[in-house]
Amino acid sequence: MSINLENKRVLVTGASRGIGFGIAEGFAEVGADLAILADDDTIHDAASELSKAYRRPVRSLVADISNKAAVATALAEISGLDVLVNNAGLELITPLTDPSEEVDATFARIIDINIRGTWNVTRAALPLLERGSRIINTASVWSKSAVGEFAAYIASKHAVVGLTRTFARELGPRGITVNAVCPGWVRTVASVRSANVMATRSNRSEADIFADVVAAQCLPGLMEPRDVAGLYLFLASDLAANITGQAIGVDRGEFLG
Repeated sequence: MSINLENKRVLVTGASRGIGFGIAEGFAEVGADLAILADDDTIHDAASELSKAYRRPVRSLVADISNKAAVATALAEISGLDVLVNNAGLELITPLTDPSEEVDATFARIIDINIRGTWNVTRAALPLLERGSRIINTASVWSKSAVGEFAAYIASKHAVVGLTRTFARELGPRGITVNAVCPGWVRTVASVRSANVMATRSNRSEADIFADVVAAQCLPGLMEPRDVAGLYLFLASDLAANITGQAIGVDRGEFLG
């Protein structure tokens, strides 16, 4: 038994850096026909890096996924898909106790990207997905738990799990599986930024925050983006043909349940 995704047509959103780039690397390594999407031109640099590293063409697409028309235009360049990875997301602090309009605007933007964006991309990609295709959504360990002051992000990731389960019910008769991956703490720009904010607001050091994270895990150490890619590859493979509607953690045992 092995994972064979050679020439499978794969789209990964939010793949210019962080977890999305790590996922894209995983698919490129196993020979997928890869397209990656983000909301700025750095996605072209990411595609070029992947193409050179794995000696195969990688298509880059630009779209703000909260914009339905922009998503439709970007996906018009794709003729078919076997795997859709809805990974693009925004993680920022939104304290309930901060009355500023900036927090309200940030809250709305996170909801737009993480929920409406997932909806927009899936809707646009659906005509490209045939029987046997896979949709994999990136949720979060915080879709199963919560911390203070990240209401928009945590609510949106709970919503991603809800979308996953609903899509699985709806698309099951069409032979399409839909699952969510719930990463724990991964060393990315977003996670380091969040840790820094949490440290500042609690009058502690960033090192203290990450020490708490590692202490809460069963396995030591902090994950890197490529560490989570294996679960996406598994869910995209024939080995996961009977798995759908699930939210599966890859978090070194941070959340047990």
